Amino acid sequence: MPMREQLNEDIKTAMKAREQDRLATLRLLLSAVKQREVDERITLDDAGVVAVVEKMIKQRRESIAQYEKGARQDLADKERAEIAVLEAYLPQQLSQAEIDAIVAQALASAGAKSPADMGKVMGIVKPKLAGRADMGKVSALVKAKLAG
Repeated sequence: MPMREQLNEDIKTAMKAREQDRLATLRLLLSAVKQREVDERITLDDAGVVAVVEKMIKQRRESIAQYEKGARQDLADKERAEIAVLEAYLPQQLSQAEIDAIVAQALASAGAKSPADMGKVMGIVKPKLAGRADMGKVSALVKAKLAG
């Protein structure tokens, strides 16, 4: 079942189960998906929906950092709960060993030797890992391998 249909089904299920917090998060996700479709005049496929989910999770992680800095643990906990709901729509995450193997293969195929080659390596790695790994951590790993 396409992710967009799955999202609509999950909204119905949450409504029937009276799960208000989950329902609110799912509605936010559906709204973000529809907004992107309207803005770009397209119908999002599963990869597009995953990109929207990743963006929403990134926003929530940034919000958590700000809320904790401002001593608002209640709001940080709410954001964490939203992340837990959103993560269900991401593909299965790769293990660290799988990520290391893909990065090593990309370094070899790009012939990367210095930090100046970072863009080439990330260009190879991103399509393989998008949605399946935290790209911030992957970027740091590539940078460390090129610097070391």
